[in-house]
Amino acid sequence: MISGKSILLPMFGYPTEPFKAPYIYNPWFDARGIDAVVVPMGIKPEDYADSLKAVFRMSNVHGALVTMPHKVATVGLMDELSKTAQVAGSCNAILKRPDGSLVGDMFDGEGFVRGLKRNGFICDGARCLLIGAGGVGSAIAASLAAAGIAAIDVIKTRSESANVLVERLQTFFPQVAARVVHSNDVAGFDLIVNGTPLGLPGDPLPFDLSNLSPATFVGEVVMKQEMTPLLEIAKARGCGFVLGTEMLFEMIPAYLEFFGFGSTTPDELRALAKITY
Repeated sequence: MISGKSILLPMFGYPTEPFKAPYIYNPWFDARGIDAVVVPMGIKPEDYADSLKAVFRMSNVHGALVTMPHKVATVGLMDELSKTAQVAGSCNAILKRPDGSLVGDMFDGEGFVRGLKRNGFICDGARCLLIGAGGVGSAIAASLAAAGIAAIDVIKTRSESANVLVERLQTFFPQVAARVVHSNDVAGFDLIVNGTPLGLPGDPLPFDLSNLSPATFVGEVVMKQEMTPLLEIAKARGCGFVLGTEMLFEMIPAYLEFFGFGSTTPDELRALAKITY
């Protein structure tokens, strides 16, 4: 039941039909007796800046979730950004402070890193090969850097995003050896990460896996299919791996902490979720 005391957390995006977050957050709020609700709000890109400002003028809106296609545009609408959001160049969470100012953060990478750690991967001193330097890939790179990764090689694709990401990593995390590379050979890496949306059957594999070692950990961000072709090969080779869907469930505790609702575990969220595919 939504009351006059309810805290509203809009979820900005367009279109809203694919949104999964309300099926996870709202059952958890109900179970915990928290008077808050995630509300999908479909806003077209051309209306986003004005709509965001108007929504945050509402006294019962304390924060928001942000998804496609607004993550990049949100960066320019914030009063303050976390280091992760600055490296990623995108933002998927907004907190309204008591004075009305807006703080933006990015939790895709935090969710990914929490999933890695839960599955036994140790970031400290590790070498990572990353493909995909868009918002999600960049957020993962930033969170890996914050978690103690020693080196990140970013594969150059047709865009300049890999160069931009490496420059930002060198600025904000100078202790990490970050560079752009042209080879997708996985030999010698402790962790490889597919940070692109490509990964379904029929898509080209993101890496040359001929030298994939069982000691290499494999990370995936694709959520449309649990075991992607990349992960199937990783499993067959005896590699540790993390599913794309794990990132979703792992990032929500970080969101809840950001919004001041306390924390939870992915297992509790999964047990309560009403999510459907």
